[in-house]
Amino acid sequence: MMSLPRTSTSPQVPPVEAALLANLRRVSFPTIGHYLEDGFVDPAIRSLLANVRVVGRAMTARIADADAVAMNHALSALTPGDVLVVDMGGDAVHASVGAVTSCAALSAGAVGIVVDGVVTDIVELRQGGLPVFARGTSILTTKRHDGGNSAINVPVMVGGVSVNPGDIVLADDNGVLVLTPDGAADVVDLALASDAAEPETLDRLRAGEPLADVLHMGGKARRS
Repeated sequence: MMSLPRTSTSPQVPPVEAALLANLRRVSFPTIGHYLEDGFVDPAIRSLLANVRVVGRAMTARIADADAVAMNHALSALTPGDVLVVDMGGDAVHASVGAVTSCAALSAGAVGIVVDGVVTDIVELRQGGLPVFARGTSILTTKRHDGGNSAINVPVMVGGVSVNPGDIVLADDNGVLVLTPDGAADVVDLALASDAAEPETLDRLRAGEPLADVLHMGGKARRS
């Protein structure tokens, strides 16, 4: 039986309201970028699979010393609907996620993995189908150290964004966004309304209407 790393914790994380998650599944994530400036993960952390879309609750892991045992504890703490968010502490060479990790997360009901670092087994990850977001790939992997310096379900830093257990992760081929449930609730209706208006805007542009009549121009533009 594996010993639990000494600094690991697994506190209870409150559930996210189902209605909020349902609305977030309907919204275009880039639309949220019209209304917010914070929570957007470094775009170098990108989807390694095509045509993916993730909405889920953050379950966090801080992996130190390239410790594969700590990752196993994180996997065992996953619940259905979670997104495993992994802070590698700046380690950009040791892959903490591979074929077995992805399969274990999928089996636990996870809907995605976000790693501020690299992953391996890219062919198998793409075949497995679980959305994985990372900075790239490596064939150097973590080791079974069980060093005791890692932790799960604690605040982490991923792609320049502070992520707390229970935050909401929105991710697709464009990138990754992390919001608190309250922050998501504040913006989702605005974004849905904007999405609803977009088809008409596109139709007007395709019909040849003057751009100034269709697009928001702010104040009067100065002419040279």
